[in-house]
Amino acid sequence: MKYITILLTLILLGCSNSNDETIDNFKNIYGLSTDTLLIKKKFIKDGQNLSNILSEHGIDSSIIDQISFKSRDVYDVRKMRAGNPYFILFSKDSLRSPKFLVYERNLIEFVVFSLTDTFEIYHQTKPITVDTVQSKGVIDGSLWMTMLENNDDPNLAIELSEIYAWTIDFFGIHQNDSYKIIYEKMYADTQYIGIGNIIATSFNHINNDYYAFYFEQDSIGDYFDEKGGSMRRAFLKAPLRFNRISSRFSYNRKHPILKIRRPHLGVDYVASVGTPVHSVGDGVVVKAGNNGQSGRMVQIKHNGTYSTIYMHLSKYGSGIRVGAHVNQGQIIGYVGSSGLSTGPHLDFRFYKNGQAVDPLKVKSPPVQPVDLENMESFNTTMNYWKAYLDSISLTSTDSTVFSDVI
Repeated sequence: MKYITILLTLILLGCSNSNDETIDNFKNIYGLSTDTLLIKKKFIKDGQNLSNILSEHGIDSSIIDQISFKSRDVYDVRKMRAGNPYFILFSKDSLRSPKFLVYERNLIEFVVFSLTDTFEIYHQTKPITVDTVQSKGVIDGSLWMTMLENNDDPNLAIELSEIYAWTIDFFGIHQNDSYKIIYEKMYADTQYIGIGNIIATSFNHINNDYYAFYFEQDSIGDYFDEKGGSMRRAFLKAPLRFNRISSRFSYNRKHPILKIRRPHLGVDYVASVGTPVHSVGDGVVVKAGNNGQSGRMVQIKHNGTYSTIYMHLSKYGSGIRVGAHVNQGQIIGYVGSSGLSTGPHLDFRFYKNGQAVDPLKVKSPPVQPVDLENMESFNTTMNYWKAYLDSISLTSTDSTVFSDVI
């Protein structure tokens, strides 16, 4: 999954260098022997396509047509992007005949076009090198900025927020909270391409340590705490990314518009209009529509015990209607200010056995833990990485790197 995510991201990346150049280590990267060949690196210009690139190097139009036809089941040559690099491999004799064209789709993938009689075309990927490294930091301001200041990939912040989405509210982290992470950095050739798996992490939030360990069972990887309990929960910690909480659960709140005291049996999350609102758990939509002072709202029944309500929406998510099944994390609407509202926010309500409860105090049950038959293997892995995490000093400059090739 990590590889697919990185791959989809890098499809959009191109190179900005506009100078021709040769490249070392070509055989190891692209799998072509260059003992009898010369290599020239170029970059696709605006308006260029495979046809005029090959024409520039003396390839006959009838051959270009054959190459374009044969490439249809391998790669759509109409998708070659300006700014992406390509290589022309020539014979070393006096004719300097072009033998191959190698086009880099992105930092990982490339397509090889044989320009000889066979006109063979194939798609491959560069070998990926993985370094296992550690990161640590004490939060000063925000997790994102702390990671930038520590020269870490800030996408680690997103990864952590997903791992701890059910246990830590990342919009409520405190000054001097801290983190320790052991994770994979991935390289194609020598080019950094992104984060692989986070192998183990601990996050100290309000003086409590929260551990998470990556473990695979039945060929599926997920994160578990030190006891083998899943880091996933039946309900997310919050239904959206918000700026602040403007009003908490109360039985005696002074209404900001009506100026009277009455119960506010939910939490108001302030966020910009259009901020996606996610269902905190799997369930079925039992209400979706305008509801007086609540404005546009959605009610979801999660099971026989729990249900949630999302109010003051600007619009609904795709397919959200009564009877629709929703998954945890699915967008069910967008922040707005419909109904009786002083400004854009989400009024989120949580019900247990039909009674309103404080969403910020709900203790969500975990989903399936590590299977009993896998506990011995998990404990061996967990104990190793937990000891390593505990040995990391937040104040030292030590670092460890292990390298592997996949």
